[in-house]
Amino acid sequence: MGYYDDHAYPRRRKRNWLTPLLLGIMIGILLVAIVKPTVFKPVNDSSIDRRTDQNAPVTNVKLDVTTQITDIVEKVGPTVVGVTNLQMQRNLWNPQSETSEAGTGSGVIYKKDDTYGYIVTNHHVIEGADEIEIILHDDTSIRAELLGSDLFSDLAVLRVDRKYITHIIEIGSSESVKVGEPVIAVGNPLGHMFAGSVTQGIISGKQRTIPQDFNQDGRPDWQAEVIQTDAAINPGNSGGALINMAGQLIGINSMKINEAAVEGIGFSIPIDIAVPIMEELESKGTVTRPYLGVEIYSLDDVPRREWVDTLKLPKEVEGGVYIWRIERFSPADRAGLNRLDVITALDGEEVSDIIQLRKILYQEKNVGDEVVITYYRDGKKQETKLILSKQE
Repeated sequence: MGYYDDHAYPRRRKRNWLTPLLLGIMIGILLVAIVKPTVFKPVNDSSIDRRTDQNAPVTNVKLDVTTQITDIVEKVGPTVVGVTNLQMQRNLWNPQSETSEAGTGSGVIYKKDDTYGYIVTNHHVIEGADEIEIILHDDTSIRAELLGSDLFSDLAVLRVDRKYITHIIEIGSSESVKVGEPVIAVGNPLGHMFAGSVTQGIISGKQRTIPQDFNQDGRPDWQAEVIQTDAAINPGNSGGALINMAGQLIGINSMKINEAAVEGIGFSIPIDIAVPIMEELESKGTVTRPYLGVEIYSLDDVPRREWVDTLKLPKEVEGGVYIWRIERFSPADRAGLNRLDVITALDGEEVSDIIQLRKILYQEKNVGDEVVITYYRDGKKQETKLILSKQE
């Protein structure tokens, strides 16, 4: 009932407990006196040798990720802008046309000269625009001129009056990024209400290829090379910046996989691929690419058993691209290439996958060049020549 019943158990005989207690205290004092110099000696970092190499210098490592990120965002923030796609609204009842917002996205200020500032964004952000409005980091709204846009790379270049440009972003390298490396995405998810939003993640994968079906006929028209990241990229982030921990631009955020079962899979256009296209859009307003006229896929996309059973490749073939479809009257068609031919080299330079083929084709070749194609058909190595034409 909440109390101790003294009669519940037999009484025990009282013992002399004072003597053992005093003896224990004395022994404890003696032990403390013996071990105190070792146990209670103040800890000094210089007295603790954490090195395996006695001759190696001691380095104090300081890691303040929070401060690093805030410094990066403070530096990069003013270079990321909002982009508004304005389109004319015309109808029979109102003969005077007026513009309305057709979509929003993000952009990055990457350059300025004596007259203009230059902004890169996505093609799909400004597609169909009659006017383009830029929202700067201080909420200033200005009009931008479209210099050029490219469907295949999903890039567009805008320019504005130089007087509005106070900061430009530092260009990094996407070639040197490593999987697992931390990154930051900056942009305007869901419109200008959340302008300058910052998300953090890592590089989830490099040199990913994503099929693009532009005309919605169920067949890929292009394979986009992208960086995969788990930093949140939402509608409105398109055209924004993917930043490394040095505060450098390494990618232009472009798309994400938007499915209920998928989370944390976003994609950015690698800056090493983007820069030459940006420069061409600046100077020409369009991108001219050498053209083969084939729909191709990397051998890595095919199970190994199909290399032998279907493509009949010999064991020495370790990589390449196979032709799935050939356009009529294209350079590849005129050169006699067939469906399921496997291309392994261009002008003697090894082609290991679709990315390598594009690098050779777009960075080393020009329209009108004659190219020697090395390929395998039914297990036999062959060569043919073709003249690269212009991609329309």
